[in-house]
Amino acid sequence: MYSIKSPGGSLFPYYYKGGEIHCLKYGSFFQDEEGLFRLMLEEEQFIGQRSQELRIWVDFYETRLTDDVITAFVDHIGRLNTHVYKLTLVGCSFGSKLKLKKRLNRLDPPLKRPVSFFSDPEVAKTWLVREG
Repeated sequence: MYSIKSPGGSLFPYYYKGGEIHCLKYGSFFQDEEGLFRLMLEEEQFIGQRSQELRIWVDFYETRLTDDVITAFVDHIGRLNTHVYKLTLVGCSFGSKLKLKKRLNRLDPPLKRPVSFFSDPEVAKTWLVREG
Protein backbone atom coordinates (compact mmCIF):
# COMPACT_ATOMS: atom_id res chain seq x y z
CA MET A 1 0.00 0.00 0.00
CA TYR A 2 1.33 3.41 -0.99
CA SER A 3 0.66 6.53 1.05
CA ILE A 4 1.62 10.16 0.56
CA LYS A 5 1.16 13.16 2.86
CA SER A 6 -1.63 15.68 2.44
CA PRO A 7 -0.95 19.41 2.90
CA GLY A 8 -1.96 19.15 6.57
CA GLY A 9 0.59 16.39 7.15
CA SER A 10 -1.77 13.40 7.29
CA LEU A 11 -0.98 10.17 5.54
CA PHE A 12 -3.17 9.76 2.48
CA PRO A 13 -4.90 7.46 2.52
CA TYR A 14 -4.95 6.91 6.29
CA TYR A 15 -5.91 3.30 7.00
CA TYR A 16 -8.13 2.69 10.01
CA LYS A 17 -9.89 -0.54 11.03
CA GLY A 18 -9.93 -1.86 7.48
CA GLY A 19 -11.10 1.39 5.88
CA GLU A 20 -9.56 4.52 4.42
CA ILE A 21 -9.98 8.00 5.89
CA HIS A 22 -8.80 11.41 4.77
CA CYS A 23 -7.85 13.45 7.84
CA LEU A 24 -8.16 17.22 7.69
CA LYS A 25 -6.05 18.59 10.53
CA TYR A 26 -7.66 21.96 11.11
CA GLY A 27 -6.96 21.85 14.84
CA SER A 28 -4.34 23.80 16.81
CA PHE A 29 -4.73 26.95 14.73
CA PHE A 30 -6.10 28.74 17.81
CA GLN A 31 -6.85 32.25 16.39
CA ASP A 32 -4.72 32.00 13.21
CA GLU A 33 -7.58 32.26 10.72
CA GLU A 34 -5.33 33.15 7.78
CA GLY A 35 -3.17 30.07 8.32
CA LEU A 36 -6.27 27.88 8.56
CA PHE A 37 -7.78 29.39 5.41
CA ARG A 38 -4.51 28.75 3.53
CA LEU A 39 -4.51 25.11 4.63
CA MET A 40 -8.16 24.71 3.62
CA LEU A 41 -7.31 25.94 0.13
CA GLU A 42 -4.31 23.60 -0.12
CA GLU A 43 -6.41 20.64 1.05
CA GLU A 44 -9.14 21.58 -1.41
CA GLN A 45 -6.63 21.51 -4.27
CA PHE A 46 -5.19 18.19 -3.00
CA ILE A 47 -8.62 16.54 -2.73
CA GLY A 48 -9.72 18.02 -6.07
CA GLN A 49 -6.99 16.00 -7.79
CA ARG A 50 -8.66 12.77 -6.70
CA SER A 51 -11.56 11.16 -8.49
CA GLN A 52 -12.93 9.14 -5.57
CA GLU A 53 -15.31 10.04 -2.78
CA LEU A 54 -13.59 10.22 0.60
CA ARG A 55 -14.47 9.49 4.20
CA ILE A 56 -13.37 12.80 5.69
CA TRP A 57 -12.44 13.31 9.35
CA VAL A 58 -12.01 16.94 10.44
CA ASP A 59 -10.12 17.87 13.62
CA PHE A 60 -11.03 21.29 15.05
CA TYR A 61 -9.49 20.84 18.53
CA GLU A 62 -7.81 24.04 19.71
CA THR A 63 -9.07 26.15 16.81
CA ARG A 64 -11.39 29.06 17.51
CA LEU A 65 -14.50 28.55 15.41
CA THR A 66 -15.51 32.14 14.74
CA ASP A 67 -18.31 32.99 12.33
CA ASP A 68 -15.68 33.67 9.65
CA VAL A 69 -14.06 30.27 10.20
CA ILE A 70 -17.44 28.50 10.13
CA THR A 71 -18.44 30.33 6.94
CA ALA A 72 -15.10 29.52 5.25
CA PHE A 73 -15.31 25.86 6.29
CA VAL A 74 -18.89 25.42 5.06
CA ASP A 75 -17.97 27.04 1.73
CA HIS A 76 -14.91 24.75 1.58
CA ILE A 77 -17.03 21.63 2.14
CA GLY A 78 -19.56 22.89 -0.39
CA ARG A 79 -16.83 23.04 -3.03
CA LEU A 80 -15.71 19.53 -2.06
CA ASN A 81 -19.26 18.15 -2.08
CA THR A 82 -18.64 15.70 -4.94
CA HIS A 83 -15.64 14.25 -3.07
CA VAL A 84 -17.43 13.62 0.24
CA TYR A 85 -18.62 10.07 0.98
CA LYS A 86 -19.02 10.68 4.73
CA LEU A 87 -17.98 13.60 6.91
CA THR A 88 -17.28 13.75 10.62
CA LEU A 89 -16.12 16.68 12.75
CA VAL A 90 -14.44 16.52 16.15
CA GLY A 91 -13.44 19.23 18.59
CA CYS A 92 -16.45 21.53 18.17
CA SER A 93 -18.20 23.25 21.06
CA PHE A 94 -21.96 22.86 21.42
CA GLY A 95 -22.59 26.32 19.96
CA SER A 96 -20.23 25.71 17.03
CA LYS A 97 -21.95 22.40 16.26
CA LEU A 98 -25.31 24.15 16.06
CA LYS A 99 -23.95 26.84 13.74
CA LEU A 100 -22.14 24.30 11.55
CA LYS A 101 -25.19 22.03 11.26
CA LYS A 102 -27.44 24.94 10.35
CA ARG A 103 -25.06 26.26 7.69
CA LEU A 104 -24.21 22.83 6.28
CA ASN A 105 -27.94 22.15 5.91
CA ARG A 106 -28.28 25.32 3.81
CA LEU A 107 -25.62 24.36 1.26
CA ASP A 108 -26.75 24.58 -2.35
CA PRO A 109 -26.50 21.97 -3.68
CA PRO A 110 -27.02 20.18 -0.36
CA LEU A 111 -24.50 17.66 0.91
CA LYS A 112 -25.57 14.30 -0.40
CA ARG A 113 -23.81 12.33 2.32
CA PRO A 114 -24.10 12.00 6.11
CA VAL A 115 -22.36 14.37 8.52
CA SER A 116 -21.77 13.58 12.19
CA PHE A 117 -20.16 15.34 15.14
CA PHE A 118 -18.21 13.53 17.84
CA SER A 119 -16.17 14.48 20.89
CA ASP A 120 -14.05 11.30 20.74
CA PRO A 121 -11.78 11.12 17.67
CA GLU A 122 -11.62 7.31 17.72
CA VAL A 123 -15.41 6.97 17.78
CA ALA A 124 -15.58 9.43 14.89
CA LYS A 125 -13.08 7.43 12.82
CA THR A 126 -14.94 4.19 13.58
CA TRP A 127 -18.21 5.76 12.40
CA LEU A 128 -16.53 6.80 9.15
CA VAL A 129 -15.32 3.32 8.22
CA ARG A 130 -18.49 1.55 9.36
CA GLU A 131 -21.01 0.92 6.60
CA GLY A 132 -24.66 1.79 7.00
